[in-house]
Amino acid sequence: MVLYDSLLVSLVKMIARIPMPSPPPKRTRGRPVTYPDRLILKALVIMIIRRLYTAWALLRFLEQTEPRVQQLRALLTDTQGRFPSRRTWERRLQRLPTTLPGLVGCFGRSLVQVLTPWAEQGHGAAIDSTALRARGGVWHKKHRVQGVVPHTSIDTEAAWSKSGWHGWWYGWKLHLAVTISRVWIPLAAEFTPANAADNDLAPPLLRELPLEIRYVLGDQHYNTPALRAECALHNRELVATRRGAYPHTEGGVEVRRLFHKLRSQAIEPFNGLFKNVFEWGGQMPVKGLNRCQLFALGAVLLYQLVLLYQHEHQMPLGIEIKPLLKAA
Repeated sequence: MVLYDSLLVSLVKMIARIPMPSPPPKRTRGRPVTYPDRLILKALVIMIIRRLYTAWALLRFLEQTEPRVQQLRALLTDTQGRFPSRRTWERRLQRLPTTLPGLVGCFGRSLVQVLTPWAEQGHGAAIDSTALRARGGVWHKKHRVQGVVPHTSIDTEAAWSKSGWHGWWYGWKLHLAVTISRVWIPLAAEFTPANAADNDLAPPLLRELPLEIRYVLGDQHYNTPALRAECALHNRELVATRRGAYPHTEGGVEVRRLFHKLRSQAIEPFNGLFKNVFEWGGQMPVKGLNRCQLFALGAVLLYQLVLLYQHEHQMPLGIEIKPLLKAA
């Protein structure tokens, strides 16, 4: 008999309490949805924590007779006691990535109200992208142009990119916005092939930010008139690195230097922490844009969920998340 909830069970149950974006005013065409999105999100949390990367692996895991596993299976049934088939899991998990950015943004705005990260400092957020290498081999440009895939391990949906820190890499970008505060809270997220421009993905990130934010900090890739205009619409100031040789000597340089230091102490450490928590410093665990979006954006949502769990159990926020998830 299970006398208390394990950490994994507790996290899965918390899915029922997180805020969800407003549904579309008009239902789309096709067969009505039988199982709610929250049920699919519960399964995604289990899959990420237990490293189950297919619906088949999830179902095999849930066949165990151990009491806590059966407790998890019960949480994945609807109000009428129905449990999705393998094909239903595959289809619904495939559709989920399109809704995850909105869900991450909605949950982020809620966490800001609960955790009050700006109680002791200004209302700021930092935006940036981080590199995630594709699973398997790389698809060199000469082979891509010829339409030749030399090895089946190559993820043909990934792309090449180059940065001053990582150099050339083949894979993906996780675009993030996080709070600049005593605790790093993911506020918005998008996932794209590596060749997507950071400034092109910034507008959807900015639209998900809480209205309280007054300063948005980014590197030189975000220093564009369009993004400044986007920030001005919401009464925000975009502080981005200026191009040109250092040291800069124009007016306001000392103030910008302070802002850039705050940014480097937030988004860059968070990117490293995030990849370390989920052990993705090397490469994504799956192939294909849709599946990589599912697990990368799902991991951001899980990180938010852990922050809420730590808050409710009076634990230090954002501390020792990796061992916590390993113990789940």
